[in-house]
Amino acid sequence: MSPRFLLMAARTEHLLLVRKHVEIDWPDAELVEFRVGEDPPFEPEFAAAGFDAVVIAAVPPTAELQALALGLCARIEFAPVVLIALEPMPAPAPPPAHGLYRIYGRKIDRDALKRALADAARAHRQALAQLRTGRDRDLRYRFGSVMIRGHRCIKTVGTGGMCTIYLAESERAGRVVVLKVFNQVPDVSDRSVSFDRFLQEYEIVAGLAHENIVRIFDLGIADDHAYIAMEHFPAGDLRQRMKAPVADAEALAYLSQIASALEAMHAVGVLHRDLKPANIMLRNDGSLCVIDFGLAKTNSSAAELTGAREIFGTPYYMSPEQGHAEPLDERSDLYSLGVIFYEMLTGQKPFKGASAMEVIYKHKRTDPPALAPRLSAYEPLLSRLLAKDPRDRFQSARELRAAIDALDATG
Repeated sequence: MSPRFLLMAARTEHLLLVRKHVEIDWPDAELVEFRVGEDPPFEPEFAAAGFDAVVIAAVPPTAELQALALGLCARIEFAPVVLIALEPMPAPAPPPAHGLYRIYGRKIDRDALKRALADAARAHRQALAQLRTGRDRDLRYRFGSVMIRGHRCIKTVGTGGMCTIYLAESERAGRVVVLKVFNQVPDVSDRSVSFDRFLQEYEIVAGLAHENIVRIFDLGIADDHAYIAMEHFPAGDLRQRMKAPVADAEALAYLSQIASALEAMHAVGVLHRDLKPANIMLRNDGSLCVIDFGLAKTNSSAAELTGAREIFGTPYYMSPEQGHAEPLDERSDLYSLGVIFYEMLTGQKPFKGASAMEVIYKHKRTDPPALAPRLSAYEPLLSRLLAKDPRDRFQSARELRAAIDALDATG
């Protein structure tokens, strides 16, 4: 098995230097790079269990990087850390720390690095072997009644009729992930609609490598349960973000990112059909990401996942045609995006009601409240996004993005 190392440094050139030395002795190694101070910090639960060792290049050996090395080694089950400090051995020498291998010198001693990595990898594999054969071995990989090897359970995030959602560390992905565990795998002769939607979610997202669409890392079956491991978003969702005012320029930037995700989806014939703030996640860098394709539908699919005139989705964000169980196309997703944009700008949903049916009726028959005068520049965008007749809307996400770019250009 090829070794896996996580390389950490504050500067790109130091990452490249360490990579060069490691690849000489392990040309087949899988190396993952992490820029300290630039990449999002690790979650507190992250233990780097999927790596044989972590290498931190401290050039110069700042107190911050040395403290980072000691802090990671103090985490339960964290992979061994090799700290490369490009300076002579200080006097007195720092006290030893469990799981920490120090290398000193004005240049990287490749032989010393090779020995440290080999010793660290061996120690880590032995520690993991003991954990996997210990009395509590099952607890590491147990998600409710399901045992999923290669995924360490951290905590339960939520439950629903279809799935239970966990926070887990994926040894394969080398990161903390969200693990959606389907309640059961139905018999082949009795395939349920919800299970088909679950599998469809993976198939759709796995085929779309786009920066504004959630990343899928793994799909599998364990103990007669299907599961999906996907990207984790510690920054939360757009619904939470919208509890505070969203600046106009920020709302427009968010609109453009979501439109970009829809453009990629629609290009392969996929409709989301449940676009809402809770299904739009924020990364630590401020970018947005569309998730939850459980209701998504492929236009070219021969198997329909909804019965005749069934309504799926969230009434506040439904297009008029979706609320009345009429045929849908990509313009329905654009209408839902228009509702989200209106809410970002104003802090209010355009249509409210005492019941779901009242909201659905207003989407079909009532004009949205007018924007405040200061938001008048966005009126042309919203009037087309929220048009009752799909023919009066933007006809594609690409057309919407062009209109956003034109609005940006005019200030």
